[in-house]
Amino acid sequence: MLTIRKIRPRDNTQVAAVIKTVMTSYRCVGNGFSIEDPEVNDMYSAYDNERSIFYVVADDDQKIFGCAGIASLAGGDPDTCELKKMYFYPDVRGQGLGKQMMEVCLTAARILGYKHCYLETVEHMERANHLYAKYGFKKLCSQEGGTGHSGCDTFYKLEL
Repeated sequence: MLTIRKIRPRDNTQVAAVIKTVMTSYRCVGNGFSIEDPEVNDMYSAYDNERSIFYVVADDDQKIFGCAGIASLAGGDPDTCELKKMYFYPDVRGQGLGKQMMEVCLTAARILGYKHCYLETVEHMERANHLYAKYGFKKLCSQEGGTGHSGCDTFYKLEL
């Protein structure tokens, strides 16, 4: 059985593997993509503060199958958070985990006091783009904040 729970320090290696595996499979590698973010190898520490939270999808044996988090948008308005690093291994896609994770993250964003949620992705992650639109995220013409993710070509924002 898979459950969504907060990240723990011992999850870091598995979470980094999820991020790197999924991003590589979508050819989202190199400068300008979040796979290069310094936080990838220590997501627990990066999200261990009062304005951030990071979740994992794990089984009873604590194997990690997916992840996502909420943090302040770097270089953005203080009322805007970013949905970050929402990735799932292919073998668990199509089971409703994206919807569940979205609910958990957006609820957390509201509890943390954010008014807007921003995200960046790439157009060829079609299922992800469909999910964002389904949740009411509106497509933007350009990036917001200063994430450094110049490889992304699709940007969304949601009023919480």
